[in-house]
Amino acid sequence: MKLPSLKIGDLVAEIPIIQGAMGVGISLSKLASAVANEGGIGVISGVQIGFDEPDFELNTSQANIRALRKHIQRARELSPKGILGVNLMVAINNYKEMVKAAVEEKIDIIISGAGLPLNLPSMVRGSKTKIAPIVSSGKAAALITKVWDKRFKYIPDFIIVEGPEAGGHLGFTKEELKNTKSPKLESIVQQVMEVIKPYEEKYKRPIPIIAAGGIFDGLDIAKYIKMGIAGVQMGTRFVPTIECDAHKNFKEAYINSKEQEIDLVRSPVGMMGRAIHNKFINRLEDKPVKIEKCYNCLRPCDPKKAPYCISKALINAVRGNIDNGLIFAGSSAYRVNKITSVSELMAKLVQEAQCAL
Repeated sequence: MKLPSLKIGDLVAEIPIIQGAMGVGISLSKLASAVANEGGIGVISGVQIGFDEPDFELNTSQANIRALRKHIQRARELSPKGILGVNLMVAINNYKEMVKAAVEEKIDIIISGAGLPLNLPSMVRGSKTKIAPIVSSGKAAALITKVWDKRFKYIPDFIIVEGPEAGGHLGFTKEELKNTKSPKLESIVQQVMEVIKPYEEKYKRPIPIIAAGGIFDGLDIAKYIKMGIAGVQMGTRFVPTIECDAHKNFKEAYINSKEQEIDLVRSPVGMMGRAIHNKFINRLEDKPVKIEKCYNCLRPCDPKKAPYCISKALINAVRGNIDNGLIFAGSSAYRVNKITSVSELMAKLVQEAQCAL
């Protein structure tokens, strides 16, 4: 059976794979455009995207806005016909300004998590940009869809349902993640499908559901397609690719990792995250890492209480200084064993999925 395309309004992705946004700087214009050129949806991570701008240290907010525009433009040059998105965390301090910049650059899609994007429809009004929340429960999906419907007469163009096996910041408590009976992605997806039914009927159009978190190969893709899911989001598999924007050391950290090294770490904003255990995390277990400068990146973060600066840790990692960096990774990162191209990876995933279907 041929893998179905992913339809999001007037956008049609030949391959129903969204490349997950990974920051800081792991998925920028190079990776996103490569995925888009292969028929998937490429996504640029907006978090601290201006880290390489010359004035980032002194003018962080403007550097991020400028870099976001640059990477959208560059990705469009590299993939003029592909579908491109940006991921903008609700928790970033200049969220509205970043959304405005993305819309002005005519980005195809804005994906938002790390908070509830309750006012996002008002920010894209009058544009062709599609919008999608990331949720980790049926409750969150129901709340966002209800608010968008009531306030803006709008429903999500699609919804990404992220389970507990994802990398980076997670929408689950430490207790839930440690519990063997924690919510499974399959059950969360089913909950979301149920709560959005009334809105699909009201607006007489489907809200495509995208499964994310721990999806590793074509067999996983096929499993969710059989469940009636429109597509999947994958991040971890795209890190060890030639086109990934991260330093080679970051990619090799995935390749060299072992299953027992994929660990949970608490973010300075209180959320749990999943990362590869390394020397940096070892130091955190002994004592906090002194914060030399606050980048004012996330609203809930208090530099006086934070055990480390997450911006600095992620920037160190993407630049290859992994002993002093935070290496976010999905639960299956240890399963990757070589660096490949996006083209080869996408072809393999499609072949595996079609065989399984």
